Amino acid sequence: MALPIVAVVGRPNVGKSTLVNRIAGGRDAIVFDQPGMTRDRLYRQAFWRDREFLVVDTGGLVFDDDTEFLPQIRQQAMTAVQEAQAVIFVVDGQTGPTAGDAEIAEWLRRQPRPVLLAVNKCESVTHGLIQAAQFWELGLGEPYAISAGHGIGVGDLLDALVPHLPPATAPEVPDPIHIAIVGRPNVGKSSLLNALVGEERAIVSPIPGTTRDSVDTWVERDGQSYCLIDTAGIRRKKYVEYGPEFFGINRAFKAIRRADVVLLVLDITEGVTDQDLKLAGRVIKEGRACVVLANKWDAIPDKDSHTMPRLEQELRRRMYFMDWADVLFISAKTGQRVDKIWELVQTAAQSHRRRVSTSVINEVLQEATAWQSPPANRQGRQGRIYYGTQVQTQPPTIALFVNDPKLFKENYRRYLDHQFRQHLGFRGTPLQFLWRGKTERQAQRQANGTMGAK
Repeated sequence: MALPIVAVVGRPNVGKSTLVNRIAGGRDAIVFDQPGMTRDRLYRQAFWRDREFLVVDTGGLVFDDDTEFLPQIRQQAMTAVQEAQAVIFVVDGQTGPTAGDAEIAEWLRRQPRPVLLAVNKCESVTHGLIQAAQFWELGLGEPYAISAGHGIGVGDLLDALVPHLPPATAPEVPDPIHIAIVGRPNVGKSSLLNALVGEERAIVSPIPGTTRDSVDTWVERDGQSYCLIDTAGIRRKKYVEYGPEFFGINRAFKAIRRADVVLLVLDITEGVTDQDLKLAGRVIKEGRACVVLANKWDAIPDKDSHTMPRLEQELRRRMYFMDWADVLFISAKTGQRVDKIWELVQTAAQSHRRRVSTSVINEVLQEATAWQSPPANRQGRQGRIYYGTQVQTQPPTIALFVNDPKLFKENYRRYLDHQFRQHLGFRGTPLQFLWRGKTERQAQRQANGTMGAK
């Protein structure tokens, strides 16, 4: 990305994510009163005065503890500082300076980056200045008294940040393709992200639920910009308690909605589970393009030339309602066939954004109805399709004007879907049909007007 980067660092639970949300003007970073909520590097786009930049939320820094995920969190924060143009060091004004703050300050003084010291949780303006004054002892210059939750003092902090950032320049890359990496816990989503990016971008662990937030990563390949969104593993609703996992799953659902293409990751060693089918249904409901990735191919024992066709047949049998999606057998761990994902994503994204002229749509309809006439009900009343037109993209949506939508049952609707795909492609994306009932005279009058405009 061409935008400068500002890293937000500090001990656990000092309010880093709240400050990131305040600076970025949203609620994308998960905020919860529990240490260790943030683990990976989370990038958010921000703007202040005449400067545009990326603000990076990081996990809580702890140098003297190597339990659980703390070493990986520490490495993620260090990487964020190394790539940043400036650093905001957040401390807790209510707690006062701690040994952990002093250790982080000593480390930051060795980094060739400007550091701004933000003393958070200073809700009282008068008392806040007294709280902030305690932090002069860290040797990082003026401490800024702020309240990230209430917005107090954040403007002064950003004013001090501006001189350390270069003027923003307009990026010279095409609109990015947003890709959400979605799946059950522990199917290899973060490993896949790292394999696609080519670096340890996300923390990988055999412990389910390692990823809690939706992590955005920007990649450019062959002149095309991509935004990869790693998401938390999505379990069945009845097993999810209110807390970190609840928020992470909500972020994952939002990631599906803002994606162009969803990479639905399955653990092929476990086959297609009921939860996989529910996630596939969610992708279709949101109208997103999709590529199905059968991960952990390296863990399948005794493979031969018949193994992949057999497993794909079983997978497609279970996911028959998503037969338009490409299926790719990969190993995120070894990188096997990971490079092929980019081509499939491009195809799906192009189909998702595709627009077809009204004349072509009606040619397909004419041929489809010639091969198989619309059904009739028991009273002998037959369905009639007057004309069709595409009304939107992402996903491609076609309005069909008919005499009575109730005359067209599910089997004939599936037949038309198949005919459109056979003639026009639309590989990798769902198709939506809007059935509109009109009187014959109204439909004919509107059809003539539409054809005349074409």
